[in-house]
Amino acid sequence: MTEPLFDIPAPPLVPIEGDARGYPVRRIFCVGRNYAAHAAEMGNEVDREAPFYFTKSAHALCLSGATIAYPAGTEDCHHEMEFVVAMGAEAYQVSEAEAMDAVWGYGCGIDLTRRDLQGAAKEKRRPWDLGKDFEDAAIMGALTPKARFGEIGAQALRLSVDGRVAQDARLSEMVWSVPEIIAHLSRFYHLAPGDLIYTGTPAGVGPVVPGNRLKGEIDGLPPVEVTIGAGA
Repeated sequence: MTEPLFDIPAPPLVPIEGDARGYPVRRIFCVGRNYAAHAAEMGNEVDREAPFYFTKSAHALCLSGATIAYPAGTEDCHHEMEFVVAMGAEAYQVSEAEAMDAVWGYGCGIDLTRRDLQGAAKEKRRPWDLGKDFEDAAIMGALTPKARFGEIGAQALRLSVDGRVAQDARLSEMVWSVPEIIAHLSRFYHLAPGDLIYTGTPAGVGPVVPGNRLKGEIDGLPPVEVTIGAGA
């Protein structure tokens, strides 16, 4: 049997509310422009033909409660509060009616974005990787099982910066619903347990600076919190 040349870190584990076990993260998918008001504030229109995505490495994950370094290479890092779906079964080429059977649970997440690098990539029609996929760029709160959370409806989603509410919306405002997202994404990927889907952010995104304390909340879920420290 071939031996590895070196060891790599184990998959990160997201805490589960009321459970001693952790949820191992395999991949992170993110939905772009899934709230019309956010698309408008960024000078874009929602593509109503189909959702679109970008990805983050599992090792971009950061757990709630951490103090993280201000990201390297940027002078304009933004917060984006999101409802996160955790997959619990395989889903490939599934219908919207079948999609929710593959969901394990939900959590609060914050997508950090190096907005200046993302903007530069957009201007040159290049991928967004430098703007989106970097250390501590996918912050996660503890997960809650699907049955305990209940149906996705008009639950409030909000993010506060140093106690001031910056983002405030309802899950019902998503352009693409969770079943629609899973069914569409499963046309292109074999979704499986360990896959997280960040479902998009509402209006109110904005810059963070060292010293900021972020707190994201969604009705029925444990909050996600992070402190922005000095530069990396």
